[in-house]
Amino acid sequence: MKLADRAVALVSERLGNTFGRRSFLVKTAVVGSALAVNPLRYLLRPGTAYASVCGPDAECAAGWTVFCCSVNEGSNTCPPGTIAAGWWKADNSPFCDRGPRYILDCNAMCGSCGCGRDGICAPGCYDCSCRCGTGSCDERRHCCNEFRYGQCHQELACVGPVVCRVATCMLPWDWDPSCTTTSATANRTGLHHAPCLEGNVAGLDAFGAALDAGAPDDAVVTRVVGIEATPTGNGYWMVADDGGVFSFGDATFYGSAGGSDLNRPIVDLASTPTAQGYWLAATDGGIFAFGDAQFYGSTGGIKLNRPIVGMAATATGNGYWLVATDGGIFCFGDAVFLGSTGAIRLVSPIVAMASTPTGNGYWLAAADGGVFCFGDAVFHGSLGGQRLSAPITAIAGTATGNGYWLVGEDGGVFAMGDAQFFGSLGQDGSTRGRAVDFDARPGSDGYWIAST
Repeated sequence: MKLADRAVALVSERLGNTFGRRSFLVKTAVVGSALAVNPLRYLLRPGTAYASVCGPDAECAAGWTVFCCSVNEGSNTCPPGTIAAGWWKADNSPFCDRGPRYILDCNAMCGSCGCGRDGICAPGCYDCSCRCGTGSCDERRHCCNEFRYGQCHQELACVGPVVCRVATCMLPWDWDPSCTTTSATANRTGLHHAPCLEGNVAGLDAFGAALDAGAPDDAVVTRVVGIEATPTGNGYWMVADDGGVFSFGDATFYGSAGGSDLNRPIVDLASTPTAQGYWLAATDGGIFAFGDAQFYGSTGGIKLNRPIVGMAATATGNGYWLVATDGGIFCFGDAVFLGSTGAIRLVSPIVAMASTPTGNGYWLAAADGGVFCFGDAVFHGSLGGQRLSAPITAIAGTATGNGYWLVGEDGGVFAMGDAQFFGSLGQDGSTRGRAVDFDARPGSDGYWIAST
C-alpha cells in the first residue's frame, strides 16, 4: 500500500470517528505533518501523530529552543515582553511546499539594565527563566539559549535569551518589517515542528459599538493581514496575505486576488468612499483594484529600498498613498505628497499609516510607537521612548481627526487625543493572537481588531 493510502486509512483509526469540521482539518493536518516529519516512526511504531509531529531534537537535552505556540497559548507569535531578534531558514521544507521555511527567534526584551557580553543583558533584566517546554512533545528549551542572529530590531543594542521560535513560510521582513534580508541557513532544523503549528485561525474582536459580524472560516490557512470598515460602520472586509477577501455585515464582495500567482504577499486594503470597491496592496507595492476602485499606479515594477507595509485612500477615492518600512511615501491619482520619513534615520521601522478625514494629511506609526504627522495630521502623542510589551502594528484616526489609536501586536490599544479606549485583546475572554490590523467605526464609538 502506498504511503498516502496508508495515511488515509490511519486517519479514522488514529483520530476517531466523531469530530467537527475544524477538528478534522487540524487533526488530518497533524497526520500529514507526522508523515512528512517522521513517516516510518508514525506508521510502524506505537504512538500518535501528535507525538511524532515534533520531529527530531524535540527533547530539552537536545539544546534547541521551543516553538512559541507551545508556550504562548497556541499562538505562533512572539509573546509579550519579547521581540523578533533574528532569523534563519531551512531549505526544501515539507511545511512550505518544498520551499524555504523561516524561523524567527523571539528574544526577551531587556529592562533598564545595560548590555552584558555579546549583546545579551544580565539575568534580572528580563522576565523569564530557563526551563524545558511541557504540555506536548515539544519539550525544547524556553528562555535558555543566549544567542542572537541579529537581523531584526537592530535598533536594540542588547536583548535577553531566546524565549521561543516562530515558524513561517513568509519572508521574515514581510512578517516583521524590522528584519533585514541578511540570510542564515540551518537545514538541520528543517523537520523541527510542534502540534500547535497546525492550522491557522483568523480572529476578529469588536469593541464599543462595533458589530461582530463574523470572521473568516477556520479553514483559511493563510494569514489575515488587514481589516477595513464600511462607511456605515455595519460591516467590514478582511484580507489575507494570499489576496483572499472576506466580507461581513453590509460589506459586499467585489473580487479578490485569492488563487492568483502573486509576486509578493498582500499587506493591506483600503475601500472607496462609496463602499462599492476596494484596493489590495502587496509588499512590492503591487495594487489590485476591485469594484469601483480604479487603478492609478503602483510600485510593482520599481526596485524598492524597503517593502510596502500599508496604504490609505484619499477622501475622494481617486487616489491612494503607499508607505514603506523606511517611511517612504508613494502617491498615486490625486494623492498629494505631504512629507515622509524616507530620509530620516528611524529608531524603529514604520508599520502602518492612516489618513486624516479631510484627506489632506496622514499619520505614520513606527513599531516602537513613534508617530509622524504630515499635512493637516496633528500630533496627539506617541509611545516612542516607552517600554512596550509588544511592537505596534496598526494606527487609525478618529472621525474628527483630533485623535488616533495605536495597536500593539499583543492586542494592546493606546488611545491618543479624543480617541476613546473600549477594550483590548485578552480582556473579557476576547481572542488572543497576533493583532495585525485595526479599524474604527465612522463615529469613533467602537473599533475592530483583526488578529491571526
